[in-house]
Amino acid sequence: MSASRVRPSRSSKVRELLKGSGLRCTPARDAVLRLLSQKDHPLAHSEIAKARGLTTLDRVTLYRTLTALQDAGLVHRVQDLDGAWRFCAHARQGKACPGGHAHFHCTRCGRMRCLTDQALPWISVSEGARVTGKQLVVYGLCPTCAAREG
Repeated sequence: MSASRVRPSRSSKVRELLKGSGLRCTPARDAVLRLLSQKDHPLAHSEIAKARGLTTLDRVTLYRTLTALQDAGLVHRVQDLDGAWRFCAHARQGKACPGGHAHFHCTRCGRMRCLTDQALPWISVSEGARVTGKQLVVYGLCPTCAAREG
């Protein structure tokens, strides 16, 4: 199904972020950025696709929307242990993830959490090299899963 069936938000903040980054405010971009801005943890493509109000988006439109938001600097992505990318909005509003920090991935329930108080380390690279990204994912059992295990 098409992005035209996604209802645009009434949030002027999301629209301002999109326009300020040079992106057109399409219903898909508006809805995806609004969803990610409301979450305090990264979401996988499949979680975004199942979110209320986004189920009418086809996979290609969602992929292109996430890529456009990332290229515009409005979201970042982190790869979890199974290779799936998870997306999180930058902290320009709401509970959004500020980026530049480590993430914790629970190996039991699969949830990923931002460790916003844990900055990524500075890495020196060879002269002339250009770093285009970095990530640090710590994994284990979240408090809920650890408590269940006893």
